Amino acid sequence: MAILLTGAAGFIGFHVATALLKRGEDVIGIDNLNPYYDVKLKEARLAELEKAAGFTFHKLDVADGEAMAAFGAGLRNVDRILHLAAQAGVRYSFENPEAYIASNVDGQLNLLELARRIGSLKHFVYASSSSVYGGNTKLPFSVRDAVEKPISLYAATKRAGELMAVTYSHLHNLPATGLRFFTVYGPWGRPDMSAYIFAKLISEGKPIPVFNNGEMMRDFTFIDDIVAGVLAAIDRPPPEAGHRLYNLGNHRSEPLMRFIELIETALGRKAEIDFQPMQRGDVKETYADITESERDLDFHPRTTIDKGVPRFIAWFRDYHGL
Repeated sequence: MAILLTGAAGFIGFHVATALLKRGEDVIGIDNLNPYYDVKLKEARLAELEKAAGFTFHKLDVADGEAMAAFGAGLRNVDRILHLAAQAGVRYSFENPEAYIASNVDGQLNLLELARRIGSLKHFVYASSSSVYGGNTKLPFSVRDAVEKPISLYAATKRAGELMAVTYSHLHNLPATGLRFFTVYGPWGRPDMSAYIFAKLISEGKPIPVFNNGEMMRDFTFIDDIVAGVLAAIDRPPPEAGHRLYNLGNHRSEPLMRFIELIETALGRKAEIDFQPMQRGDVKETYADITESERDLDFHPRTTIDKGVPRFIAWFRDYHGL
């Protein structure tokens, strides 16, 4: 039996697909290769995946209901779905809100519809985000916390996706698990995320924008720990075809300025810092309570930023030929 994986050319999707293939799984990958960031990076990830015998790829947009229904009608021998495709990024949602509704809401609906029609399906796992915690000030963020005050459209669409999954799980006896990711970084990372932005600008000798005058804390989570959590989740469907939510974070809230210092050290260059006020849609601190993830998924993140940042920078140097 195979795993259907959406967002296969994305950062997390690529790493999860790699891990699944290494353990002998057959993976059917979907991605629309949209130009939100450099398509060449997505194509490079795909080229790595296509070296494995168990990987097949289909260029499809999860927001295209007709295309997804036709694709689903021809699926055979799929027993798990891992839905990681999404329109990412908080700030881009101010410029192009329609993209978030299409990918994160319509796309979630199309995958849930596909899932309920697969009689052999054992588990539907999907990506959510720590952004759903919005303006919450109680730390650490727990899956038991109220999350009804999103402060960006991106966050609202991810919360909508969670509620849709709860509904489908109830109506169609669909075993479903949502994973709230916390500030994921690492090799093959997205160019729109802070680690990549800082590394690129510092290496080019350009100033880096640092918001809220640097007074920010983040639960930076290395990609290997995220992959371990995703695989543990997909292997453990909820009992009685229910729905569950988990935080996947490092359970450490680190000062942003220390994260920048580690990037400087790994690059061997000092950053020119452009301090700026807080951005719309941003939060001062994130911090994951992983109690349920530890209990149910045996999730124990092991990579501190002291270890993870140099590994990211080593890949960054290699990929860009520095």
